Amino acid sequence: MKFILQFLLILCLIPASVFAHTAHGPVGFSSGLTHPIFGLDHLLAMLSVGILSVQMGGRAIWSVPLTFVCFMLVGGILGMLGIPFFSVEIGIALSVLLLGLAIAIDAKLPLILSMAGVGFFALFHGHAHGEEMPISAAPYLYALGFVAGTALIHLLGVLLGWIVSRIPFRTAVFRVSGVTLAILGIYFLVQSVSASGATALTSAISH
Repeated sequence: MKFILQFLLILCLIPASVFAHTAHGPVGFSSGLTHPIFGLDHLLAMLSVGILSVQMGGRAIWSVPLTFVCFMLVGGILGMLGIPFFSVEIGIALSVLLLGLAIAIDAKLPLILSMAGVGFFALFHGHAHGEEMPISAAPYLYALGFVAGTALIHLLGVLLGWIVSRIPFRTAVFRVSGVTLAILGIYFLVQSVSASGATALTSAISH
């Protein structure tokens, strides 16, 4: 775990170095950094990825979170370019629900399948980040920010998963945590579906 803690410390120092050079130039790093941290659905999904990777063990500890970050960046670029994506909020809600269930049942899926699933849902999270980029933000700094924020959350999830995996009643803690995440995922899903329905109704009435 030493390398994880060192990497976490380095990432925590990134904002200070970036702000020091952007006081009179393009901004966006702080907005990108806080977007996944202060978005509860994003935060829970990314923590779940870290926890799940610990449950899987082996190469999954780094490959699953890395897959999420890479595909999230792709989704973020699509969002920044204004390329439409289907049911983004529903996809994000489903990611929290399904990741929670995977943690609860301690799913032992093949690594490639886990990476594919995580990558798929990362596109939704990334698109939401990119789509909500402030107009004044420099795209490259904003992208660097949400990548750094996501990496921090993944590392925190890995750390939490590692700590829980060392306690005697770890199975119960993982199960309760997973069920709680799944319930929150259902809540997000209901909210997303309701919002989508309301938007569709409003659009139909206006036309």
